[in-house]
Amino acid sequence: MGAISREALHDALKDAWSADTSASSDWTEQNRAKGQCAVTACVVQDYLGGEILNTVATLPGGKTVSHYFNLIDGKNVDLTDEQFPSGTTFTEPKPKHGKYASTRDYCLSNDHTNQRYEVLRVRVAERMR
Repeated sequence: MGAISREALHDALKDAWSADTSASSDWTEQNRAKGQCAVTACVVQDYLGGEILNTVATLPGGKTVSHYFNLIDGKNVDLTDEQFPSGTTFTEPKPKHGKYASTRDYCLSNDHTNQRYEVLRVRVAERMR
């Protein structure tokens, strides 16, 4: 695929995110990253490699949500962190794979996540041309 910049990939992702790629039923144009973490982490891994990690985000009101992001060359790369309000805290990130070989396989074993990933993957590929 050739080398691409993280910024170009982030721009393509932001443009490709929509309600049908989000896991959140209350996705909005104002918070395009909301519910996009698992599918985005998989697309980022497609282009930039690395590992997908999981953490639990605790929002300021106390609600907790599972969150995925990438570890690339020893650095956390979270292209959906903008979805969280200030004051959100996170547990120590780690792989989450259950009976699967990787966190990616774990994420994509869910049919709905896999469908959302395929939609996002195609949209990003079109934008990266």
